[in-house]
Amino acid sequence: MCLILVAPRVHPDYPLIVAANRDEYHARPAGRAGFWKDRPDILAGRDLEAMGTWMGVSRAGRFGAVTNYRGGRDANAAESRGALVTRFLEGSASAGDYVSDVARRGSAYSGFNLLADDGHELWWCSNRDSAPRRLEPGIYGLGNYLLDSPEVAEPKAQLARSIEPGPAIEPLFLLLAASKIVAAEYGTRCSTVLIIGCDGRLQFAERPFDAAGTEGPTVRYELSIRA
Repeated sequence: MCLILVAPRVHPDYPLIVAANRDEYHARPAGRAGFWKDRPDILAGRDLEAMGTWMGVSRAGRFGAVTNYRGGRDANAAESRGALVTRFLEGSASAGDYVSDVARRGSAYSGFNLLADDGHELWWCSNRDSAPRRLEPGIYGLGNYLLDSPEVAEPKAQLARSIEPGPAIEPLFLLLAASKIVAAEYGTRCSTVLIIGCDGRLQFAERPFDAAGTEGPTVRYELSIRA
């Protein structure tokens, strides 16, 4: 399953902490994390088939991520789920307004979970659930079912322990390694860590894996959030 762990406004010095594994078919082409040439304010990996993304940030500190809902593929879907993240990152709508609009158009997509943070609030919505939800400070987990389903309980507990002394990139990668899937056709393609501090410093790191589970070179970005 895909895994996204988020800790919004839990640590007093870090208003947003994210650790995520992207699980996907190895045959589906994807670009490494970086600033997009056609959308230079977006820092994200890129699905080269539909040209969206599964997780990313903007220079303004907006964060978005999406997971597929298991068994929720709709052959008649009008748009790729990755477009939900791209559109939020390049826009200016509040997270609450954005997910409310997405919820009204949910039938246009295959099953999804969407996270959107505008730097002030983190929201979640799914077209397999009811109304969008603003997430209070806490620790949350997403797999390929709804928010905080039972299979993410242990990774959530691990995240809580990991960030208590202060979040760091390598310990979060180690946490994600316990959930890595290694298989010939489908598995964990990359792990990503995002840490945003109260001082406006944003850290973003991505570590890729091949079908054998061998890790490639980690890419890291640090930037100051643009007001």
